[in-house]
Amino acid sequence: MDNYYNPADLKKFGKIADFQPALAAKFFDYYNEVFKEGALTAREKALIALAVAHAVQCPYCIDAYTQSSLEKGADEEQMMEAVHVACAIRGGASLVHGVQMMNKTNELSM
Repeated sequence: MDNYYNPADLKKFGKIADFQPALAAKFFDYYNEVFKEGALTAREKALIALAVAHAVQCPYCIDAYTQSSLEKGADEEQMMEAVHVACAIRGGASLVHGVQMMNKTNELSM
């Protein structure tokens, strides 16, 4: 194996039901319901999923939602913009936690 994540494993995702069929069925029912057209289009949901996949750093999800975004009509510019949104939120979340460090520093320095 060239890397820890084997791209072929993405196709085995449904096999998670093998060890716990009842819970897997509930998950997949929920998952499929979430991705149905609703207030958001399927394309918008795919772009959100692509951004979240980058934020949680899931290579399987990045592969799946890159493909899904393209299939649903997103272009490269829109996809990269979604990735930058994820980056900005993730970076901002790290930075805002700097306030916690500053509070603790001030507390300990008194």
